[in-house]
Amino acid sequence: MSQTLLLPRWLLTMKPGEGVLDDHALLIDGERIAAVGPRAELLARYPQAERVELPEQILIPGLINGHAHSAMTLLRGVADDVPLMDWLQNHIWPLEKKWVSEDWTYLGSRLAAAEGLRSGTTYINDMYFFPTAMARAAVDSGIRAAVSINVIDFPTGYASGPDDYIAKGIAAYEQYKGETLLDWTSAPHAPYTVSDETFVKLRDLAERLDIQMHCHIHETAGEVGDGLRAHGVRPIARLDKLGLFNERMIAVHMVHLDEAEIELMAQRGVHLVHNPNSNLKLASGVMPLKALEAAGVNTILGTDGAASNNRLDMFGEIRSAALLAKGITGDPTVASARTALEMATIRAAKAMGRASDLGSLEVGKLADCVAVSLDSIECQPVYNAAAQLVYVAGREHVSNVWIGGRQLLRERQPTTIDVPALLAEVGDVVARMRAS
Repeated sequence: MSQTLLLPRWLLTMKPGEGVLDDHALLIDGERIAAVGPRAELLARYPQAERVELPEQILIPGLINGHAHSAMTLLRGVADDVPLMDWLQNHIWPLEKKWVSEDWTYLGSRLAAAEGLRSGTTYINDMYFFPTAMARAAVDSGIRAAVSINVIDFPTGYASGPDDYIAKGIAAYEQYKGETLLDWTSAPHAPYTVSDETFVKLRDLAERLDIQMHCHIHETAGEVGDGLRAHGVRPIARLDKLGLFNERMIAVHMVHLDEAEIELMAQRGVHLVHNPNSNLKLASGVMPLKALEAAGVNTILGTDGAASNNRLDMFGEIRSAALLAKGITGDPTVASARTALEMATIRAAKAMGRASDLGSLEVGKLADCVAVSLDSIECQPVYNAAAQLVYVAGREHVSNVWIGGRQLLRERQPTTIDVPALLAEVGDVVARMRAS
């Protein structure tokens, strides 16, 4: 197997208890990390390894996007400055009914993969229709993805009803089972679009296939109020009674929580996905991160879709999460730079059930590595390289990305995606959508 020695100025492994390492190196052997140590020591020990010099760059684990709707890159900007339910019912759902197909989803997912790679994202927890399209896009692009067995109770251009969604999702899972870049989730859309019966089927499916669950929950105050009127209890109480809350559940948004619900999440081991920028843009509110941290809940970060964010930019989410938590609590010690970075790396790997091989740069783990250049005018001087990633650097400073030891981004250019051809294809599809 080929060996590659990455030689950054700084190395941030995200290993618990370990800070920024100066003048260290990382050895990739095949798809995994074979050594981490002082630069001079590894240069002497592995003289035959290919050397990649990364001057004035910091090497970090690949960022994990905890919640996205990849194909919705093709709907970026179609309906801005409107509330969530207006956005969904009067803009997004009608467009999806008219346009979403296998090919459309594949194209949008490839565009999302390209944007993700240029943002330092190496893993996308996706939720959308046509899972075979997302699976193909991820494999063809070389990016990791959790593909959803996505279910909603009403018909769409993808499926006629809950049983049809589940059957098609299972068929996609069986088709791609064993593909090393892919994980799968059982993904009921939300309490307001999924019945108790369907929730139970998807709970049982997750247990049978031994996969995670992925669901929007308590995104808006209106959702909580409507759920209370329809079911006599808040959505979280309803889903808990159905047995959905455990360490399999990746609960997205979770903006409107009371103290008892926060304690319940901690007791059940539920993973929560904070989507700060999407929730701000839709005026849904702000997740109570300080209270969740105090309770010990594993909270991670996601972008949501490009139709509501409108960026698949994990650096933007990291910065917003840190600043929002400080601003709404009046406590500058909340959501430290380290905490914000953990939410996009090691904590996210735990949520996806991948803590043993993703989320940190440690020997034996998969070599998902991101180099971020700190030599530009706007990133100088550097006193604390880790904090610089949160409060100064952005996705535009991501220079190189490796996934499983394979270089997917070289000097900001994707190596597996023909960007001009991709953008031409996107332009053709958007032109047809505009003309209709």
